Amino acid sequence: MATNEASAQQKITPFLWFNGNVEEAVNFYTSVFKDSKIVFMHHLPGETPGVKGRALTATIVLNGMAFMLLDGGPMYTFNPSVSFFVHCKTQNEVDYYWDNLLANGGKESRCGWLQDQFGLSWQIIPDALGQLMGDPDRKKAGAVMNAMMGMVKIDVAALQKAYDEA
Repeated sequence: MATNEASAQQKITPFLWFNGNVEEAVNFYTSVFKDSKIVFMHHLPGETPGVKGRALTATIVLNGMAFMLLDGGPMYTFNPSVSFFVHCKTQNEVDYYWDNLLANGGKESRCGWLQDQFGLSWQIIPDALGQLMGDPDRKKAGAVMNAMMGMVKIDVAALQKAYDEA
C-alpha cells in the first residue's frame, strides 16, 4: 500500500472492502463529495489473468478525510453496523447528499440513514437535529426525537415545527 500525505496526517483511516468495483466506487464518491480527490489508484498489471487492469487499491480524500479502498473480493460485504455520519448545515445540504448517495440503486432507511449503491451505510444529519434534541427543555427535545423517529430523510422544517409546538 502506498503511504500518502492525507493518511499520514490522519491517525486512523477507514479501509473499505469492495468486490471488483473499486474504480467505480472511487469515481462515485469523488463525484458526490465536492471537496475530494483521488490520491492514489493501483491497477493490477495487464498480465494478471481474468482481472487485467482492474483497480486493486485506491486512496481518496473526501472533505479532508482519507479513505483506502481495496478490491478484496466477495468474502465480506458492508452492513449498517458501520456507517459514516455526514454533518449538514442546511436542508439543501441534506437533500444534496441524500439524493446523490442514493443514486444508482441506493436504499433509504430510517432516521436519516441510507445505504449507497455499494451497500455502505451513511447518516445524513443536519446540525439542527442535535441542537434541537439537546435542548434542556425535555418536552421540546422529546417532541423533536418523536418527529425524527417518523422520518426517512431528516426534514429540518418538520423538526423545528415539532420543537416550536411542544
